[in-house]
Amino acid sequence: KNIGLSTTQLFWKRFFDIFLSGVALIILSPILFIVSIAIHMEDGGPVFFKQERVTIGGERFMILKFRSMIVDAEKDGRPHPAGEKDDRITKVGNFIRATRIDELPQLINVLKGDMALIGPRPLLVQYLPQYSKEQMRRHEVRPGISGWAQCHGRNQISWTEKFKLDVWYVDN
Repeated sequence: KNIGLSTTQLFWKRFFDIFLSGVALIILSPILFIVSIAIHMEDGGPVFFKQERVTIGGERFMILKFRSMIVDAEKDGRPHPAGEKDDRITKVGNFIRATRIDELPQLINVLKGDMALIGPRPLLVQYLPQYSKEQMRRHEVRPGISGWAQCHGRNQISWTEKFKLDVWYVDN
């Protein structure tokens, strides 16, 4: 097993996370602004969707995404994964999901230190009791906007394979 990054490596990883996410937010600010206006104009609701996730060491944080569904799409407090023809997804939401623009506010999570640019995707808190001890190892590193599992099949691979790839990333 890998013993992890050295203090110097951790410093540089965090430095590049902050630098690159800050630059990306500046460069992408016109797109962020336009999308914010489009979301709000479509139905008058909030621009951001916030959901509790888990970061390094099991700490909880609120992940930010552009809202792509109607207001109160999960009003019962439980997540309901969206299907392909889900009527809860707004017109703007269809576009921002297809282009992955809905994920851009996570750059703010990176600046705050809740996430990194690269690392295992942060999963929902309610699934924590279902993780094996090995799967819990994914919380030994900061979660990322993108990760090893996303580079190797994203939604075309099983949960088991995603967890294996996430743990591989932690180890290597």
